[in-house]
Amino acid sequence: MPKLPEIARNPLAFIAARWTPDPVTVRRATLAALVMSVVIVITGGAVRLSASGLGCPTWPTCSGDSLLGNREMGIHHAIEISNRMLTYVMCAAVGWAIVAVRAMEPRRTGLYRLAWAQFWVVAGNAVWGGLTVLTKLNPYVVSLHFLLTAALITVAVLTWQRAAEGDAPPRPLVGKPVRQLGLVLAGASAVLVAVGTLVTGAGPHPGDTSGKYRLQRIDVDWRTIAQLHADFAWVVVGLTVALWFVLRAVDAPRGPQRRVTELFAVLMAQAVIGYVQYFTHLPPVLVDLHMFGACLIWIAVLRVLLAMRERPVSEPGAAPAPSAPQPAEAEAEASLLG
Repeated sequence: MPKLPEIARNPLAFIAARWTPDPVTVRRATLAALVMSVVIVITGGAVRLSASGLGCPTWPTCSGDSLLGNREMGIHHAIEISNRMLTYVMCAAVGWAIVAVRAMEPRRTGLYRLAWAQFWVVAGNAVWGGLTVLTKLNPYVVSLHFLLTAALITVAVLTWQRAAEGDAPPRPLVGKPVRQLGLVLAGASAVLVAVGTLVTGAGPHPGDTSGKYRLQRIDVDWRTIAQLHADFAWVVVGLTVALWFVLRAVDAPRGPQRRVTELFAVLMAQAVIGYVQYFTHLPPVLVDLHMFGACLIWIAVLRVLLAMRERPVSEPGAAPAPSAPQPAEAEAEASLLG
């Protein structure tokens, strides 16, 4: 039996043997995957907010045996099928990142695994997106669909960040109390995003207004959940301000301070959008913009955490760098944080 060509047996190794990307190319490839993970949130939101969630009433086909449906199915079909096709663009961006990372020299196994993790999250979320259609836009299923996209954004940010770092063990740039405050901020932000999906599930945009299907909604006044969402938002703002003051007090490096400042700016912009959409009864454009803001907040939170440590390029024979701040700094942080 004839052997398959090398490119068919192991295409990634075939490419890696003939092409070595520079660090800038790898960084751009991972950034493209991150950008697409945010774009897919915006377009997915547009599907629901335009009442096109069931523009293709079946999955994995669009209608009956047709994968793409037909023009006679109307504008809602066009919007929904466009979002489905965008998943392939998402896969292409992630695939480019995988190829670029695999072809790097020297090979970086940890970064390569992160790049592949993006693919598996995309694949899993595509299947879950199909489940949202099969359950006729069950609000809890739709909420988890968004949270899975947040997981994709998390892995994409980690991949992008690691592409610019070395493979040495992480070295803290601030003391343990400050890092713990950062983790509390991240936890509160995760709850904020999760509660935001419940606002969507109870709100006035179920994703389909044709009347052909009986759509379930979360059985609670959306204003009540929106108020809870706003309360968590101000908790996150308070923790962000507290972290900024602590970083200034302990004279932390400029990197963490800059990232916290960026997070605060994004939070303020998101607060303006959130209150305007609330008092204007959730117009679709502002709701989609608010979803975009939620992505930016989560990215900013992750960058705050990642800025609190560094991973330099490991050099053979080099002495290990100190893994904790100086005693005076640690004592100052402990006194600030109790």
